Amino acid sequence: MKHALFAWSLCFAAMLNAQPGQKDEQERKDSLFIVEVEEILEPDKVLHAEPLFIDLIRDLGARKGEKEWNVGLGLTDRNQYDRYTALIEYEWAPINRLGFEVELPFSFYYRTLSGVESPGSKLNSLKLASQYTFLVDGKRALSSAIGYIHEFELPEFKAYSNSTFIQGHIFNPFWITAKRWGNNLHTLLYTGPVIERNTVTAQVHSHWQINSNLHYLIPGTRNFVGLELNKELQAGVLKTTLRPQMRVGLADNLLVGIVTGVPLKRETERFSTFLRLIYEPGHSFHRSHSRAKQLVPGIS
Repeated sequence: MKHALFAWSLCFAAMLNAQPGQKDEQERKDSLFIVEVEEILEPDKVLHAEPLFIDLIRDLGARKGEKEWNVGLGLTDRNQYDRYTALIEYEWAPINRLGFEVELPFSFYYRTLSGVESPGSKLNSLKLASQYTFLVDGKRALSSAIGYIHEFELPEFKAYSNSTFIQGHIFNPFWITAKRWGNNLHTLLYTGPVIERNTVTAQVHSHWQINSNLHYLIPGTRNFVGLELNKELQAGVLKTTLRPQMRVGLADNLLVGIVTGVPLKRETERFSTFLRLIYEPGHSFHRSHSRAKQLVPGIS
């Protein structure tokens, strides 16, 4: 937790300490990066910063052939026990503006208090999702999309032999709207209902999620710092978790995201951390960077 917050604060410091004489160069680099994403390939696409904890199924305005692997690792302090999470995720765009995703999320538990029983470790679900970007407005740097996530909930590992394999279903239609303000400031709203149905008891539970995001893209890079606000509204009660985060490019096609979680009410959950490794096979920044330089005068 301390290391993540320290790294996050360093990014902010680097951003704020930029010399005035670097402003013009940064603006030229920003233009270069935007051209790389928006103007080299067809169809139209707007550059948006993507949240790291509740990420998108595919980039807004996804282009045919785009694909991405994600590996995530997390730790959550649940007062009486710790929950370790892991995920493997693959997303791709078979046609322009349409993205699909398959995800396997795991949970492992470690009891921190004697005499307290913790949940059993398990593969939480098989998660299938799709997302379609129906609006790409380059002039206003605005994009909107609709999507749907379906999860087949699975039992604990130890109960595979004596329980129903599909424990329940989670239905989650959602709406996304994102806008870039200038070259560097990004906002995004992700919202929709989450309906859970237990196949054993036939009980149904639902809540509404409202995830708002604010990110600052570091000039001339793919790196950003930002804040993700994850909100759940259930039976008139609003639960909010603040997730400061940062993303850093390690190579042309490899990025790492670091997230910390701070719930406003710490009744059953305290601090958490999450790490996301993002691999984009086939992506080459240098190839498109060279082409972008031809389109933006004065950039070297």
